[in-house]
Amino acid sequence: MSLSGTRVLVLAADLFEDSELLYPVLRLKEEGVEVTVASPDGEPVTGKRGHGPFPADTSVDEVSADDFAGVVIPGGFAPDALRRSEAVLDLVRAFDSAGKPIAFICHAGWVPISAKIIEGRRATSVATIKDDMVNAGCQWEDAEVVVDDNLISSRHPGDLGPWLRTIITALGGTTS
Repeated sequence: MSLSGTRVLVLAADLFEDSELLYPVLRLKEEGVEVTVASPDGEPVTGKRGHGPFPADTSVDEVSADDFAGVVIPGGFAPDALRRSEAVLDLVRAFDSAGKPIAFICHAGWVPISAKIIEGRRATSVATIKDDMVNAGCQWEDAEVVVDDNLISSRHPGDLGPWLRTIITALGGTTS
């Protein structure tokens, strides 16, 4: 089933893990998803491996969870900047309150931690932030994809394939 007409927000900031932004954007577009990339200030962002500048469609302040079916948060060092934005945290909380998919990978677990939506829930992340996840009350698992209601998490770029298949399914699409 095509996801044509489905809108997904991707949050981005400088020093994102290149593959964790590029692959979801391209893969979701292949499924017919209308992808909107938002950065904190609406300016282009550059990956930690040098990709960029990658254009942002808008700023985080100009979007609403009401306008999207889900949100994707790539890892790298970008989540450390994203979690310092109250607008980002409010947006993630709004997606959570609405029960919409919140997909995060690698270091992006920092964003749901700071949004205070991870306590008592199952998730995974890159092992280097396992303590952060556990200290925030998360039931951390070492698995390629962990789904807990609307939270879809993965560990690292090696999990991108299973992570994207899970995201596509959560949005109502089918994968082969």
